[in-house]
Amino acid sequence: MEVEPLPATRVPPLIGAPPTAPAQGGMSPTAVVDPLESPMQTPMTLPPAIMKTDERATAPPLAAIPPAPEHPTGPPPSIFIGNIPLNTSNHSFDKIAADFHNSTRKTLSYVPPTVQNGEIVVRPSLEMIRNGSRRWSSTAVGYFLGKKPYFHHVRDFTRSVWPMVRDVTATSNGFFFFQFSTTAAMEEVIEGGPWLFHGQPIILQKWEPGMVLRKLQHTQVPVWIKMRHLPVELWTTEGLSIVASGIGKPLYPDSITRACTRLDFARVCVMLDITSKLPKHVVIMVPKEDGGESACKVDVEYEWLPLKRNACMSLGHSTKECPMMKPKPPPVSVYVQKPAPQTRKHR
Repeated sequence: MEVEPLPATRVPPLIGAPPTAPAQGGMSPTAVVDPLESPMQTPMTLPPAIMKTDERATAPPLAAIPPAPEHPTGPPPSIFIGNIPLNTSNHSFDKIAADFHNSTRKTLSYVPPTVQNGEIVVRPSLEMIRNGSRRWSSTAVGYFLGKKPYFHHVRDFTRSVWPMVRDVTATSNGFFFFQFSTTAAMEEVIEGGPWLFHGQPIILQKWEPGMVLRKLQHTQVPVWIKMRHLPVELWTTEGLSIVASGIGKPLYPDSITRACTRLDFARVCVMLDITSKLPKHVVIMVPKEDGGESACKVDVEYEWLPLKRNACMSLGHSTKECPMMKPKPPPVSVYVQKPAPQTRKHR
C-alpha cells in the first residue's frame, strides 16, 4: 500500500527573519520588511548577532555544566548575640553559659552577701568606692526650683553658657548631672552662682560619694527683677544696691544695666525670701540740695515667681499638692428612702 506524501505547506516568514534562499526558477530573494514600517522604506538588514532560521542551537558539553550543590552535612549556621555565637542546633543553657564565659566582653563576678537581722547586706571595699568615684569627681548635681524643664533645653543651654561641660545626664525625679572637663571648672561654676535658666533658678552642688538625691526645702531663691522709673542718678553700684535692698538681698546687675544702655528699667538679680511679702513697688526719698526730699516710686516686676505652699512655705508645688496639707475626707453618700406618696381617698 502506497502512502501519499502530504502536500507541502508554506510557512509564513517571521517578522524580522532573514531573507530566504532563492526559489527555483532563478527568482531573486526577497527581503523581509517590518509591517510597522512604511512600504517605501528600505529593507531591514539583520545584525550578525541574531541567529538565522536555518541554524540550530547547540547545547554546551556536559563537562561545562557545573554539578548540583550537595546537601549540607555540617551544622546549621550560627546566630550572633553581641559577641557570643549561638548555634541554632543547640540551645542548651550550659552551651550558652559557656559561650558567654569564653567571650571577650567583661563579665561580672559573684560576691556572696551577708545577712544581718533578716536583711541582705553587701559591703563594697574602700578601693572599689575610690575607683568608681573617679568618673564623677568633676561632676556637679543640680535641680530646678519649680517645674522640671525639658532635658534637651537644659543640655543646649548649659553647653552654651558653660563650654567646659563635657556631658549632661538626668534622672526621672528631676536631678541633672553636669560632668565638667576639670574639677577646677566645676568649682568655678558652682562658686559663680546663683544660676538661672530662663529666669528659673537651679540649685547646684558638688557630687560626693554616697550623696542622696533629695530636694531640700528652700525659703530663699535668686530671681531677676526689673525696676522701672528708676532715676538715672541711681544707676550706680551704690544706687542699685540701696534700691534693690528694699526687695531682697541684691546680688548683681546684668551687663546692659551696668553699661546704662537701656534706661527703661534696671535689671538686677536679688535673693528673695519667699516667707515674706513681695513688694510691687518701692518708694525712694530723693534728697535735695536745700535739705528737702522728693518721693519717687519705682515699680518692681519679677521675671519668675516660684510656687509656694502655705503649709511649709517651700517651693516646687502649689497648695493643693502640698503633702503637709491634710486632705479633706471624701464625701459620703447616704441613701435616704423617700416615703411613698400618699393618695387621697375619694368619698
